[in-house]
Amino acid sequence: MSEIRIVVGLHAKPGKADALRRDLAKLVEPSRNEDGNLGYDLYEDANEPGQFVFFEHWESSEAQQKHHNSGEHIRSFHEDGDQNVEARDFVHILKPVRS
Repeated sequence: MSEIRIVVGLHAKPGKADALRRDLAKLVEPSRNEDGNLGYDLYEDANEPGQFVFFEHWESSEAQQKHHNSGEHIRSFHEDGDQNVEARDFVHILKPVRS
């Protein structure tokens, strides 16, 4: 198994930044407590309110997939909070650059 890092960008619908911020913030601690999580951080663009970025670090792609597909808090977000997302601007699965 090899570690995986993911960066996800989400943009709130007009007038829904506060609601999306609240809903996304609720995902952080439960995600950090999942087996295989090495880091899970949420940021908001200082110059563009309503633009959110997750930095995820998992011990394996299997752990990340379990989080994404089976996490109760993720399922709940998709049922309720996802309605405030205008766009998923990017999802990047990162690999290290070795010299």
